[in-house]
Amino acid sequence: MATQVQAPFFETTYATVSVIGLNNVFVGLIIAGIVGEFSVVLLVPIITSAACALGNGLGYYAWGSDYPVVNRAVAAAFSNFTWMTTRLHNTSRFANSSEYRKDVDRVLRDELGVMYVGLPRFHETFFGRVADLTTASEAVFKKCMEGGEPLFSNGWSGWPKDANQDDVLSWFAELSEKLATLAEDYKSIPTHRRRPLAQPNKPIQGSTAERKLDVDFVDNPKAGKDSRCHWSQILVPGELKSNPAADTAAKAWLDLGTYAREVLAAQDIRRFVLGFTICGSFMRIWEFDRLGGLASERFDINEDGLRFVSTVLGFLWMNEEELGFDPTFTAANGQRFIEIERNGSKERLIIDEVMQRARCVAGRATTCWKAHREGQPQIPLVIKDSWQYPERGEEGALLREVTSKGVINIARHYYHETVQIYGTDDDVRNNVRGGLDVTSATNYRPERSAPPSSTMASVSRKGRSSSVAAGKKRSSSQAGASLPHSKRSCSTSQASGNLSNRVHRRVILRDYGTPIYKASSRTSLLAALDGCIEGHESLRKAGILHRDISINNLLINEDVNNPSWPSLLIDLDLAIKEPREGASGAKGKTGTRAFMAIGALLGEQHSFMHDLESFFWVLFWICIHCKGPDEHRVVARFDKWNYIDTEELAEQKKGQVSHEGDFIRTAKENFTPYYQPLIPWVNRLRKAVFPNGGWWEREDGGLYIRMRQILQEAQKDPTT
Repeated sequence: MATQVQAPFFETTYATVSVIGLNNVFVGLIIAGIVGEFSVVLLVPIITSAACALGNGLGYYAWGSDYPVVNRAVAAAFSNFTWMTTRLHNTSRFANSSEYRKDVDRVLRDELGVMYVGLPRFHETFFGRVADLTTASEAVFKKCMEGGEPLFSNGWSGWPKDANQDDVLSWFAELSEKLATLAEDYKSIPTHRRRPLAQPNKPIQGSTAERKLDVDFVDNPKAGKDSRCHWSQILVPGELKSNPAADTAAKAWLDLGTYAREVLAAQDIRRFVLGFTICGSFMRIWEFDRLGGLASERFDINEDGLRFVSTVLGFLWMNEEELGFDPTFTAANGQRFIEIERNGSKERLIIDEVMQRARCVAGRATTCWKAHREGQPQIPLVIKDSWQYPERGEEGALLREVTSKGVINIARHYYHETVQIYGTDDDVRNNVRGGLDVTSATNYRPERSAPPSSTMASVSRKGRSSSVAAGKKRSSSQAGASLPHSKRSCSTSQASGNLSNRVHRRVILRDYGTPIYKASSRTSLLAALDGCIEGHESLRKAGILHRDISINNLLINEDVNNPSWPSLLIDLDLAIKEPREGASGAKGKTGTRAFMAIGALLGEQHSFMHDLESFFWVLFWICIHCKGPDEHRVVARFDKWNYIDTEELAEQKKGQVSHEGDFIRTAKENFTPYYQPLIPWVNRLRKAVFPNGGWWEREDGGLYIRMRQILQEAQKDPTT
């Protein structure tokens, strides 16, 4: 049975540098840069702290065409991660968002970056391991050209000349059935029987917002046009456009990226997604992973019939690993598990449930599972997979250090590793993309130097001074460049420090909880928030600054049989070791948008004071969006916080807290009835965090105890 992954609170990890006086220039250049297949992206030379349910055996492929135009993508580059971070506004964790298409599109184009197309060896890289494919494709295509009424003769028989969507759907479904039948005698190992199913007007289940696909290939012979499909069952999404000119980033490419995002979100062990576009009679094969998307050379299916046959049969015959599923997860006897070697012994960890799956394509794409060691179901563990830049320090090593130092109320280390696939470290460039060289893409543009004085400022709160870092611009097509590299035929000659990579890392924790907004009562919520602030202080005393206080990173444990902390902080992905002297933190904007401190949104050096302010914004957000432990809502006024510019968001937040009367009125109008009793206490927190309605001027370690005292007093209030 496929597991439907639900995550009511999605967060958007955001990291960038403040750019002074360049906003209008950026906008003008971006608007001017929409030319054909290419995009204009302005990069900042800084490092990023980036952000399956394995179906039930049903193999669905899909192909859709009825979504609005998505604009081109913008992405970021990176360098030394210790002190600087890049802009990475992605779709992974919107907080309480309706995910309207217009809003998701705007962020998705940033997330995907430049999508490189026209890469040679693409078909060999992703289809080369499919058993019997070459022999079968040649034999089937030969049969297609035989007889008095051949299926292929100077083009495919029955191909609609105007490429009308409905006509192509019917043609594609019928031809795919015929090709599958003709190929049956050439497959040496059993395959699932899959048949096409056209559903152009039926939404696919499992999306936050409505999404549709036109035609699916399913292995359920009883499936009909009225069958209901879930994104967890779709293996290969596709996009149809009747006009060949729609083969651009602004049209077909990012539409397909939207579907890839849904597939990756719904399938918890999916490492990458293959897809296709057909614009007129021109076809491309696509691959989407944690660096973005890239595509094959374009070919005319009516001229290169053999490649079309090979593509269709390849999608039909690929095994799960070739389709992008993680082979380190094994299923047996109704259970899923992974195996690790720890302290010299092998351990089998049984998967209990999916806790969280980031809804994104490119990014860290964090997935968490609740698990337990075989034979020890009473001791919960958490398995966390993410895709990290190799330049970043390992979260697992940091957690091991934190655990050894006895830090309280922080998830404790159990094990960590870089995932191994094909006997080597799993990463995008090597183990996913097969060494494909993006510099050979038809839309690749070499790096171009920029004028020497592109400047970005990061304001230090201590003394209000500003430090300016010089940078240089890079060409649009290079932005967020994701140089492939994979298990098949590696090509390493193109290895460039300017082209990014992500490594598949796994951390296992021995503390488990549920998100703080699921607290069984208001007093439980307040106690958990108190405990998390205590944990943050303990972490800081160990010399580490968290930098991502957000609604899914604060957990509560109300299970008396669970030996984990009663409340705890998780996710040290963006954490840094805090200098003991001088500025505490890192330059740049780092955190989760809706919960970032005002100063952090404006690019100040990150301080523990910003994290303490984020605790306030988490409570404020919960009071507005939660109707109780299990009921949530979307509030349009605050939904915008997921999407608007950081400077605008900072101004909105200033307006929320600057005047006591205005704040109380906003709280009365927007807090849910369940959380109305907390208004006086949230207001007291506001006054502690924002003295006199303004920002803090100097770091003040005493704020920890003042905030905790307010939360402790609130728990004693009989009205709460």
